[in-house]
Amino acid sequence: MSAPSDRLQRVRFVVAPEDEGRRLDQVLAARVPGLSRRRARVALDLGGVFVDGARTKVAGRVVRAGQVVTANLGGALERATKDVGAEARARDEAALPPFRLVYQDDDIVVVDKPSGLLTAPTPESDRNNLASALARTLARPVSVVHRLDLETSGLLVFALGAEANRFLSERFRVHDVERMYLAAVRGVIAGDAHTVELPIDGRRAVTHVAVVERFSGATLVRCRLETGRTHQIRIHMRHLGHPVLADRRYGEPAPGDPPRMALHATVLGIVHPRTHEPIRLESPWPEDLTAWLEGLRGKD
Repeated sequence: MSAPSDRLQRVRFVVAPEDEGRRLDQVLAARVPGLSRRRARVALDLGGVFVDGARTKVAGRVVRAGQVVTANLGGALERATKDVGAEARARDEAALPPFRLVYQDDDIVVVDKPSGLLTAPTPESDRNNLASALARTLARPVSVVHRLDLETSGLLVFALGAEANRFLSERFRVHDVERMYLAAVRGVIAGDAHTVELPIDGRRAVTHVAVVERFSGATLVRCRLETGRTHQIRIHMRHLGHPVLADRRYGEPAPGDPPRMALHATVLGIVHPRTHEPIRLESPWPEDLTAWLEGLRGKD
């Protein structure tokens, strides 16, 4: 099985006069390089196509000259069943890795997210993500407060209701949360503690790194986020010269790498939005990386 892609191809075009009155799937297949009509219909099923800024899933929709069509194609299309229709999309949902509810009350729910499951809808798909699956499980809407990357596992909190969402979103905005990750990184890190201060996208970003265990050619570290930027740990570990193992974007693959990116959100500490009492939850090193880590220990 190939590794999941996190690269997005976005194709935007204006419907030409000669395409007036044609079906949307036909125009997509004609205007997007390498996209067959069947794959265009799958992309529509997934919710990756927008017409004049509105997501549309109707393959037979008739287009008009001057309309702006945007197709978002990437990992969601690669991972999806190649057939079209509700049955194919149900097979996609059935194949999602299972998640575990860690904590739940009337205001919040905390989930231990597995690797390989998106946190929330994206421009390329509004299906097959944790937020949507959780809403189905709870039979009520959930609000995304923060995210983990596709391959990252670990603890995520979702808000149940507008007040909880506003409260938690503000706490994350001002970094008034405790977020700790475990990561296996390439190489043996000298020194037991490091602080990385490296802006990301022009914004302050600080990660505190502590060595947990050293192996032959790798180090297990605990990373505490002082801020929370996109890909912060992955970027900061690369800056240290020790990228996260199996990180295809910020590192280089090598023999002996783990079966997926070795990054896990192990501690989440928040203030409850209603009671204002602290809640601190932990998730141990994940099972899908345990055998690989034990293999490293066996080489020492």
